[in-house]
Amino acid sequence: MDSKNNTDPVHRLAYEGKEILLVGTAHVSKQSVALVQSVIDQERPDTVCVELCAGRFQTLRQKDSWQQMDIVKVIREKKSFLLLSNLILAAFQKRIAAKLDIRPGQEMIQAIESAEAIGAAVHLADRDVRVTLSRTWRQMGWWARIKLIFQLILSFGDVDDIGAEEVERLKQQDMLETILAEVGRSLPTIRKTLIDERDQYLAAKIRTAPGQKIVAVVGAGHVPGILKYWSQPLELGELETLPPKGRLGTLFKWGIPAIIVALMAYGFFWGGSEVGTGMVMWWIGANGLLAGLGALAAWAHPMTILSSMLAAPLTSLNPMIAAGWVSGLVEAFSRKPQVKDFEHLQEDIQSLRGFWSNKVTRILLVVAFTNLGSAAGTFVAFPMMMQLL
Repeated sequence: MDSKNNTDPVHRLAYEGKEILLVGTAHVSKQSVALVQSVIDQERPDTVCVELCAGRFQTLRQKDSWQQMDIVKVIREKKSFLLLSNLILAAFQKRIAAKLDIRPGQEMIQAIESAEAIGAAVHLADRDVRVTLSRTWRQMGWWARIKLIFQLILSFGDVDDIGAEEVERLKQQDMLETILAEVGRSLPTIRKTLIDERDQYLAAKIRTAPGQKIVAVVGAGHVPGILKYWSQPLELGELETLPPKGRLGTLFKWGIPAIIVALMAYGFFWGGSEVGTGMVMWWIGANGLLAGLGALAAWAHPMTILSSMLAAPLTSLNPMIAAGWVSGLVEAFSRKPQVKDFEHLQEDIQSLRGFWSNKVTRILLVVAFTNLGSAAGTFVAFPMMMQLL
């Protein structure tokens, strides 16, 4: 392996007879774009690796990819939060890029164009962003999840406060890492899944890319990690799979509804119909009201708000269904997104007002806020039910 200092943007590495040039770029630097073009033109590699997954590659190459999205399918497949997270991340990236007067991902676009110009293969080296977010989400506790959602939303204004010193720091960091580092400094899981695991994944994908001579273009923030893991055995399959749900989470998921049902039965049996009915009313009232308030906070359609209030008391007792999925589907059919909503999506996500006014993102907010309201209703109802005994 090359012994040059890690601050050098280009490292010459070797792996099983292959010659690999690792190019560390600043994601918001015009100089990095020129460097990428120069290295590929001079070295004329067989393969060019880029720090992109298939989804991000498609987004760069097909500007209208959002228009192909089926929002109902997203809700039914329980991917609403992942899509909402992706859109929030994209919003941060676009706002930061606009502030710094650059085009997001320009150095990766240049790498692809330069590779195509010399007939080199393009190899996508980054892990699917959905897997990264899913692994992060799966390993976080409920409180950390709620905290992350609100921090992501409330941090929209922070982009406007970026000063000159922050601009210089942004030029040296991976954009995805920068965005979530700002809202998750207290969450070590984010560091592990967004940076450490991706460094390992990038190292494995780059060194096993096809061809004898390879140029790999990655963000400068990943270079130290790739060098660290370069000679270590790495298992891609382990990094691409979702960790199993913990026993505590499963117990919590099924245990809370079981306790609530048992408490109601106990109330009817020992306290009579008055106590039992009181418990049922508290359960319906707290879940329905707070779920409805959650939908209202997302500017949901009146029918959606009503459906969330009716569904929450029942779905909270069924771990297989969430109130947000019901209200999200009702919102999708009540206010079906139009072509213009998808066309304006990338522009609208750059502001809080746009998030709430665009029908696509509003549906995702309805799902998230209804679920949060229903969860809050469960914790409000339980102590009130206990007081009736």
